[in-house]
Amino acid sequence: MMSAKDFLVELGTEELPPKALNSLGEAFLSGIEKGLKAAGLGYAAARFYAAPRRLAVLVEQLAVQQPDRTVNLDGPPLQAAFDASGNPTQAALGFAKKCGVDLQQIDKSGPKLRFSQTIAGQPAAGLLPGIVEASLNELPIPKRMRWAARREEFVRPTQWLVMLFGDDVVECEILAQKAGRESRGHRFHNPDNVRISSPAAYLEDLRGAHVLADFAERRELIAKRVAELAAEQQGSAIVPPSLLDEVTALVEWPVPLVCSFEERFLEVPQEALITTMQDNQKYFCLLDANGKLLPRFITVANVESKAPENIVSGNEKVVRPRLTDAEFFFKQDKKQPLESFNERLRNVVFQAQLGTVFEKAQRVSGLAAYIAERIGGNAQNASRAGILSKCDLATEMVGEFPEMQGIAGYYYATHGGEAEDVALALNEQYMPRGAGAELPSTLTGAAVAVADKLDTLVGIFGIGMLPTGSKDPYALRRAALGVLRILIEKQLDLDLVAAVNAAVEQYGDKVKAAGLAEQVLDFVFDRLRARYEDEGVDVAVYQSVRALKPSSPLDFDQRVQAVQAFRQLPEAEALAAANKRVSNILAKSEDEVPPNVDASLLVEAAEKALGSAVANAESEVAPLAAARDYRAALARLAALREPVDTFFADVMVNVDDAAVRANRYALLAKLRGSFLGVADISLLG
Repeated sequence: MMSAKDFLVELGTEELPPKALNSLGEAFLSGIEKGLKAAGLGYAAARFYAAPRRLAVLVEQLAVQQPDRTVNLDGPPLQAAFDASGNPTQAALGFAKKCGVDLQQIDKSGPKLRFSQTIAGQPAAGLLPGIVEASLNELPIPKRMRWAARREEFVRPTQWLVMLFGDDVVECEILAQKAGRESRGHRFHNPDNVRISSPAAYLEDLRGAHVLADFAERRELIAKRVAELAAEQQGSAIVPPSLLDEVTALVEWPVPLVCSFEERFLEVPQEALITTMQDNQKYFCLLDANGKLLPRFITVANVESKAPENIVSGNEKVVRPRLTDAEFFFKQDKKQPLESFNERLRNVVFQAQLGTVFEKAQRVSGLAAYIAERIGGNAQNASRAGILSKCDLATEMVGEFPEMQGIAGYYYATHGGEAEDVALALNEQYMPRGAGAELPSTLTGAAVAVADKLDTLVGIFGIGMLPTGSKDPYALRRAALGVLRILIEKQLDLDLVAAVNAAVEQYGDKVKAAGLAEQVLDFVFDRLRARYEDEGVDVAVYQSVRALKPSSPLDFDQRVQAVQAFRQLPEAEALAAANKRVSNILAKSEDEVPPNVDASLLVEAAEKALGSAVANAESEVAPLAAARDYRAALARLAALREPVDTFFADVMVNVDDAAVRANRYALLAKLRGSFLGVADISLLG
């Protein structure tokens, strides 16, 4: 066994960008692992450390030397290497030259010339600087910096470099830093250099200098301490994972502290206060048991202070102007009725060819009323919500805090005495805000949300700006999926074909109407395919329903669920095959297929049996399909398997007698029609 030692590299820098810190650490590790693998250097384990001023990788039990390896090169065949008199040809001489040896040293015992060479493994210590450097050069840094009068570039100016292999320093210079074993501790608590005794002691040596180098450890410590402090305040903290990552990346020695703000600010919509405290100040906000904001927050200091009250009052001073701004915007906006903001939107462009945002609100209002009427909602309220839907975009509040769109509308509408569902709809129009996010809770909200999305889809498709594989600037895929989710999951039965046509109509001559509705509908229903794939529904099941083009997504889904259940039945496979066979027979028929079966023309026992089985099934299935109990309909049709199989075994369809032949076609068409009431199951085969 070759001997092995631990390896440590730490690059010290100025404070690294917090949002990228963790991914830089991960990339540094994977680059080094890639380099070790390529060099054939084995190791037991590797992990990264990342703190505001350092990126480090520790590799445990790294082989001290590459293994020896043999390289075999095959040359030209013997007959091509020597002429008739046994003299070497150009091919043979060229091969020897390529291998860098004399022809005498080449093996001529096999069918081809062959050269074997053993390459001795190099010591790891000489390879490590190159591997580290290559990994640093590949880090995902959007913009590299130069500093002082140096040519070297990195995400931040470098300050020191530690490289230890076992107990020894790896001699080298990378990014203008000479490698040594001196690291640095905490900027305030331990400004002196810290000697790293060995790679394995790295974490503990730094911990003694007030630096927690392990990102995961700092993250856990912050999360735990924030939760404890929140509980002491009788509340719970809002800890978005991205904010926790960012705060973890800002501190080397985290000390969470509770601060407070004046109660009067609680009159402002809490979402605005939370947004400003999280985004601008990196604070964790606190909520009481009812989800209301407490007038307190938690900041994470980077020092263990003897007078923490100074840090607390400093943070309280900093946050006050922010909250005062939010309060000012809120009061300003409330001075005028929400609807009056539409005036400002008459001059704001939605899309150059499609007119202003106010015109969009008018269209959404009309379409929302149309939809509400059809899903059992209140058309008047939906129309009102539609006309108010974009007003908050012109408010001061949303101008300052864009994430408040919809939420600000809700508060202002409530303040202006609008109906509760109208106010809620102003926020619900944007739902679902992402994959799996919540759906509108009211019918008014659902009508406005669907109307807004369909209006955008029709408008953008109508001016030919179709989404491509990589580009979808108007988030049309998300809009289409949102429409489907609202209608299916909230069980709203809407004829989408009619609704899209109504949306096209509203645009008038702003869009090219020819073929537009079909294009939008295809795009929307194609999104279902992906949805079902994610749910583990086979594409064939989707296609069997899509072939019938149901116009209501809810109806579409009910059929898909029924076909999915039908596939589990033992009769499914045989009936799918029979449907396929029937479909092929009917497609080839040149004669006119009669609309009804003439019982007197059924001659053979098997066709009589099928005739009565189909007639019985038809009378039972039709009401089931009409009531959309598709599952029961298919389960009833499953009983046709026996008579169908017997029919195909015993009866020849294409007989000479034209009347009997046409009647058999009519019977098969009836059979197929019964299934087509639910789905085209011939596509399952």
